[in-house]
Amino acid sequence: MIKKIAVLPGDGIGPEVMDQALKVLKVVGDQYGHQFETVEALAGGCAYDAYGTHFPAETENICRESDAILFGSVGGPVQDMHLAKWHNCEAKSILSIRRVFSFNANFRPVYIFKEIASISPLKQEVIERGVDLLFIRELLGDCYFGEHKTETKNGKRIASDLSQYDEDQIAAIAHVAFKAAQKRRKKVSSVDKANVLDTSKLWRTVVQEVAKSYPDVQLENILVDNCAMQIIKDPSQFDVLLLPNMFGDILSDAAAVLPGSLGLLSSASFNADGFALYEPPGGSAQDIAGKAIANPIGQIHCVALMLRYSFGLEEEAKVIERAIEATLKDGYRTRDISDNGSILVDTKEMTDQILSRLSRHLCQLVQ
Repeated sequence: MIKKIAVLPGDGIGPEVMDQALKVLKVVGDQYGHQFETVEALAGGCAYDAYGTHFPAETENICRESDAILFGSVGGPVQDMHLAKWHNCEAKSILSIRRVFSFNANFRPVYIFKEIASISPLKQEVIERGVDLLFIRELLGDCYFGEHKTETKNGKRIASDLSQYDEDQIAAIAHVAFKAAQKRRKKVSSVDKANVLDTSKLWRTVVQEVAKSYPDVQLENILVDNCAMQIIKDPSQFDVLLLPNMFGDILSDAAAVLPGSLGLLSSASFNADGFALYEPPGGSAQDIAGKAIANPIGQIHCVALMLRYSFGLEEEAKVIERAIEATLKDGYRTRDISDNGSILVDTKEMTDQILSRLSRHLCQLVQ
């Protein structure tokens, strides 16, 4: 297989963890005889330094010529958000990419690694019931893409953000969620605020209409505030969660604490043609950038998701996931997931341990 991948490391810890993920991609490609051509491009603050824009045309063109996008993270230090380099950096980079390529569906799996279940804030009896969630978030509607306005009336500052959905946007993401549920445990929990918001009333109506085409999948409607409580109280009740853009952003980050660290998580964003972008949700983490302590697992797992979803390479994806699990089982931890008795390692050392187990497993397959 020959595939071209646009690599956008971004800012902060992005380049650090991306370098490690590409090592894993190369080993898998070499072992299985695949040619993965990676072409690096700029997005975020680093792009602003070079081009005066956060998502330059050069980067867009590289992405258009690729079979998938492997994304790192963008954004600057909180205290510098007023600077042109960092002002609205995320909106002008990752949100622009989503808009340009019509990435409307974000998949974020959240599950507990049994090897490090002790760092989860959940009670043991909850973990034992099983925690395996898939958040499917709509990405192109809601207040993130509506009109944003700040003005002064009668001497007072007033701000507004327009939240808007049409039925086609809702139906498109609903079909994605129901099809995903058919391959899992056949349950969709649709999250809204239909007791207050018109956008949520339309959301609930359209989702219920789409559900009729999937009689094998159970649908439940749940209000966002109740959902927030239930995710923390008893996440085992959920399978696929279907969410509007803003609720999905907030609740998927809330659920990210369940495994113990954002550094463990990955996500994939798709358009209707199947073209996808893969990114860890942990952000640029400027406070630890350059210290070699970032957890590379989320970015490495993005490689596994890319192999599975974009290239149909299920076996290759699984060997990466097994290598991660074996490394955690053997006690290796970056700082964010360390506990008593674990072996503390830095970003590169964690990757080296994963690569060691990956190579060992690949040799066993050959034998």
